[in-house]
Order: sequence, then structure tokens, then C-alpha cells
Amino acid sequence: MTFLRSALSLQAPTLAHHASTVRQPNNPVKLPEPCGGIVVEKSLRAVSHVVDMIPSGEIVRPRRLTSLIALSFFVLLSWQAQAARFHNAPVSADKLTNPFAGQDDAARDAAAKAGAKLYTMNCGSCHGRNARGTGNIPALAKGPTQSAPDGEIFWYVTKGDKPNGMPAWTSLSRRQRWQVITYVKMLGTSPATAANLAVAAAPLPAGTLKAPPPTPPFTDFRYEKPGAVRKITLADLPAPYATSSADNGPDIAPRPANAWPKAPEGFKVELYASGLDNPRLVRTAPNGDAFVVESEPGDIKIFRGITPDGKPELMSVFTSGLDRPFGVAFYPPGPNPQWIYVGNTGSVVRFPYQNGDLKARGAAEHIADVPPGPGHWTRDIRFSTDGKKMFVSVGSASNIDDPDTHPGEKNRADVLEFNPDGSGERIYAYGIRNCVGMIFDPHTSEVWCSTNERDGLGDNLVPDYITHVQEGGFYGWPWWYMGGHQDPRHKGAHPELKDKVITPDVILNPHNASLEMTIYDGKQFPSEYHDDIFASEHGSWNRGVRVGYEVIRVPRHHTGHASGEYEDFLTGFVLPDGNVWGRPVGITVAQDGSLLVTDDGSNSIWRVSYTGK
Repeated sequence: MTFLRSALSLQAPTLAHHASTVRQPNNPVKLPEPCGGIVVEKSLRAVSHVVDMIPSGEIVRPRRLTSLIALSFFVLLSWQAQAARFHNAPVSADKLTNPFAGQDDAARDAAAKAGAKLYTMNCGSCHGRNARGTGNIPALAKGPTQSAPDGEIFWYVTKGDKPNGMPAWTSLSRRQRWQVITYVKMLGTSPATAANLAVAAAPLPAGTLKAPPPTPPFTDFRYEKPGAVRKITLADLPAPYATSSADNGPDIAPRPANAWPKAPEGFKVELYASGLDNPRLVRTAPNGDAFVVESEPGDIKIFRGITPDGKPELMSVFTSGLDRPFGVAFYPPGPNPQWIYVGNTGSVVRFPYQNGDLKARGAAEHIADVPPGPGHWTRDIRFSTDGKKMFVSVGSASNIDDPDTHPGEKNRADVLEFNPDGSGERIYAYGIRNCVGMIFDPHTSEVWCSTNERDGLGDNLVPDYITHVQEGGFYGWPWWYMGGHQDPRHKGAHPELKDKVITPDVILNPHNASLEMTIYDGKQFPSEYHDDIFASEHGSWNRGVRVGYEVIRVPRHHTGHASGEYEDFLTGFVLPDGNVWGRPVGITVAQDGSLLVTDDGSNSIWRVSYTGK
């Protein structure tokens, strides 16, 4: 049996990253496939486990070998059952039964209606209306919550997960908790019925929001205005828990007729397109077409040209049926790409492409697997200028779970590097909680990240940031954060990493939710804007008074480097009373040199052009 054991050990994929030690950035990492690879690995481990029960030197007859294989699959099924439990719910959760599950439709609908109201009051600000998720907070209307047994969900919401922003629902009665679960489950099984039960969140009172002004240099939406320059330094950071941790996510309001994004003097803002479905990243192809990713439905659309009245000349669906796509990159870099690479939440695929194509000319080709959701699900993609390396950003699965003890954080909070064919995988940089947007600067050959930092330490911690990324660099998550500050929730962990934490180039307001960014390389804006970075700030949920919900400019002074300050550029997505109608996500330089900004709040694309007037 020694040969069989050896064969098994050679075939089993390596899972040695993050197991019980700190990640080492330059060690090659072989990630298992999110579904098939894990099944194969566990099958091999199960067989190996059974083989180890056989005394050395014993001859195994064919009939017994068949029995051993059957036993190995029994072991495999047992392991799968243990691994599949919702948030590691204990077996005792199986005894918890939903009292409304066996009732007739009228009684169940009544429970769901009560649950819809409770959901709106307690959950909707984070998980969104109809539980579709907001930003990087996961949807409950699909995914693991829908497949989990009701008892395991009840156990989880009763216990809570405070470090990751999930409060315990002990303030609700058992009956109320079951009502919320009944409503959420109905969203997956009978979405039309559940949608009719949804209760709109009460808007803030009309008028101007009454709250104390922010403490400089921190700000909030009331003080954001085009042209305002901001700079936050390490010396400005407060102590953890200087304020309470807020739960203040937006419930999107319709855009009032008189509400419109505001840009600096000399710039004009037009509504380029509307009626989209969850528009996220936008990227300009070498021929000038704008590729817009609609992540929720899984589509990529092409918007071509600009008419005299600022609208697209045509729109076409390039492809559909993707798995929460986000990143788009054209390969090889340069004027004549042959492929379009797409970052699904758990994989990188590519489509054959030539300039001007309005439809994918072939099926998707699998290139590489990356860790899938839950948690931060966006995967951006960029190529080095010479086309030799592909960079993929993978955010953390949680707010501050320790990768040493949480297997779900393996190979996450990283920028990964591959060869264009998916081989040669390694960690390029680590400790970056969620690098949502990436750019590769062709002049400095540097990767840049637009990063969402952690929540739960107060209104003004921990700042989001934009920075160039050093190869092999460590950026702190989850044990430390900028300036050698230890997260108090990991007190005493990894002291050897304190002096390795890299301070980012540009410290943004905490909870801004900085998403996609682009380098301005057009010719329409004044020359002082050339080579500056523009970034979309999706807006806060973990802050007492909202911040973000804007587009910012990061000056680089024609040096290729940032000096720490940034400037409000496009504002006005929050009404004076604090209600939100728009949330910038993607940004790109259009063929004519204007900026296109996607907005998944109003499901629109905005165009910012320079007129000089």
C-alpha cells in the first residue's frame, strides 16, 4: 500500500498557504478549484485516510478494495457535511425548527409580511432592499443563506458575529427572528410574493440633517464640494473606539428632478445612459468602446460613441450568464487586443476579441481559479505593460477574521500575480483587506490599489486608501493598520509584523468605500489633470454621518507619485437630509477625453466633460 499512499500524496493539491503561519508573499501558491478541485482533494484525502487503516504489507483483495473505496466516500460525505454548515453552526442547530415552515400559505405570508417590516428596520440598511446586498455586503436573497437550513440561520443571527459587523438579534423575540428568516427565505423561493411584502424604509425628515460638524481633517457629505482639498496623516488618526460604531447604510431614494452631480467650474455633467441593472466597473477598450459590467445579472454591455446630445450611439450586450463579474482587461496590452479577460467572483475567464466586436465571438475559456465569495466578491484584473504578468485582486472574506484560525481567509486580502495563461501564481502583495479597483501605471510599472479598510472601530477608523503597491509588501490586515497600529481585536498577535506595515500613499476618509479608479490620459481636460488619478467613492455604511458618495481626484503633479492630498471632484449624490440617490462605482476615460462614471444607486452612467465655461 506504500505505492498507493505515495500516489495519493502526489496528486492531492497543496493547501499550505495561511494554515497556521503568516503568509509569505513570494512563496508560490496553488489554489484548489472552488468546487471540483476541493471535491477531488477531499476524495483523495478520504481514500488516503482509509488506506492508512490497512496494516503495512497486507495484500488487499479486489472485493475488499471495493469496500475500502465505498468506505472512503462515506468518510468524504461526512467531511463535506461538517464543512457545509452555515457559519460553522453546531449540530445542535438542527433541532431548531421554523414554526412557520409547516403552516398554510396564508399563515406563512402573514409571518413573512411581519418579517419584511422587521428586516427593513434591522437589516435593510446593510443588506439592501429585498436583501440584494449593498456594495460588498452580501445578498441574502441568494447564495449560502438560501441553501442553509433555517435552524442554522436562527443559531447564527441569535449568536451574532460582532467582529464582522453582524449584531446578535437577541433584542428581537424568538418569534420575530423566525419571521425575518421566513421573509428572507421567501425572497429566494417566491421572490415576486416577497417583493410585494417589502416595506420601504422611512426616509429621513425633509430639510437639512442636524448633526455636529466633523472634526477636521475628517469630513462628511455636508462638507464635500468640488475643488475642496483634503489631506489626512497618521498623526490625525484617533484611538480605536473614540466613537461608537454606526450602522447607517443607505436605502436608495429616487433621484429628485432637481438633483444632479456637481463638478468643478468649467466642467459639464450629463446623463449618458440610464435604466441599467447594477452597473459596476466600466473600462475603455483600445478602439474607444466602453465595456460596462452589470454584476448582479452577470452581463457585460458595450456602449459606443457619444452623440451631440451626450448619449451613446449604440449599446450591445457583449456576453451574459457570468458569475458576478467585475474586472475587465484587454490582452495583449496595446492597440490590437486578441482577448478580453473577465474576473468572475471565483475565476478568471477570457473571450476571443477583436477591436469593434459587439458580441463575444466565442465561448469563455477558463484561465484560473481564485477564491470565491462570500464576503468581498469583486475581482479586478490588470496586465503589466509588457503583457508578461496578470494581476488579480482578491478581497477578504470578512471584516477582521484572523487567517491563522479561519480557513475561509486563505489566499485572500491579496493582490495575486499570474502569467497570462493562468500559470505561475504567486502572492504579489498581502494584508490589503479589499483592493477593489486596480490600475497598472505604464510609466512607472507600478500596480495601484483602491482599498476598502476594516469597520467597527469608530467613525474615523480605519481609513480607506489609494496607493501604489510594493511587490512583497504587507499592508496590515487584519492584525495591524497603517502607522504600526495594532487592531485591538487582535491584541498581541504577530508583533513581528508591526514594522513591516506599509503606510499607503493617500489616506482617505474612513468608510469612503473607494472602488474603481483610472489614470487620466485624455486630452480634453486642462493639462494640470493629466496623469492624475480619479476614483469613485461608493459611500459609507459604518459612519454616523455619511461620507463618500463622490468622485475624487488624486493629484500626481506630473511625477507619477501621489503626495497625500486628494480633492473632491464630483459630488451631490446625497440630499441635504441625508437620503442617498446615487453611488459612484466605476470610472474610465472615454475616447473623447471625458470621464464616464457608473452609478449603481440610480442605475445610470454619468459623463463629465470640460467646456471651460
